[in-house]
Amino acid sequence: MTDYKPSLLKKPRLSEKSTLLTKNNQYVFDVAPDANKVEIKKAIENYYHVKVVKVNIINNPSKPVQWRNKTYQRGRNKKAIVTIKEGQKIELGI
Repeated sequence: MTDYKPSLLKKPRLSEKSTLLTKNNQYVFDVAPDANKVEIKKAIENYYHVKVVKVNIINNPSKPVQWRNKTYQRGRNKKAIVTIKEGQKIELGI
């Protein structure tokens, strides 16, 4: 039995900046808004079988968007920058 929720990790974030961070053993993931650092660490270690050294979280708030004279709230998102042990690697399809 695993110790993490499968919906905790949404997807890896593949961008130019996140690709450059892989040289420093750092990977960026979109995570659930209610996730904390300990849960993210356990989920990454169990799913990818690597040793996580550090987890940094960036919490982006929702923003108002105007479209066709109506104002909506764009959903908030949370991303985690995960640093793994030197010499290990996560295959994300980059």
